[in-house]
Amino acid sequence: MKRTFIITLLVFAFSVTAFSQQKTDVNDKKAAQMLLGRHKLSLQWISWDYLGTANVIDRKGIYYLKGEQKGRGNTDFVKIDGLITSVDANEFKFDGTVEMQISHINGGQPCKREGEMTFRITGKRKYWRMQEMDNPCDQATDYVDIYFR
Repeated sequence: MKRTFIITLLVFAFSVTAFSQQKTDVNDKKAAQMLLGRHKLSLQWISWDYLGTANVIDRKGIYYLKGEQKGRGNTDFVKIDGLITSVDANEFKFDGTVEMQISHINGGQPCKREGEMTFRITGKRKYWRMQEMDNPCDQATDYVDIYFR
């Protein structure tokens, strides 16, 4: 009886640990502070004039990123949703989904990227740009940018 209880307890403890999310690895506190909060979001196919929004929140040490930009007068959009796994001085790693629909790309059908992606600051730019720019659904280059506050 005791043995069964202990085994059950160990299995439960292991399963809880296995499914718990690791905290975001913050390697640069200044960059993390810059990343937290509300930002402008853009995909060049939609507009650089009418930007969407993205929000980064810290929930118990885990950084979450969610945002959207919608086209005006059409069904174009980009959506981003997932976890930030690490933050460095000039980049952050994101694990989640970036989905977009652009009327003249992929026959106007949605295209979804899933998994780990990198957003990086280069030169004197005032935004992080997604580095996985090649559209997986069509021959296009996508500039997904998250702007500094």
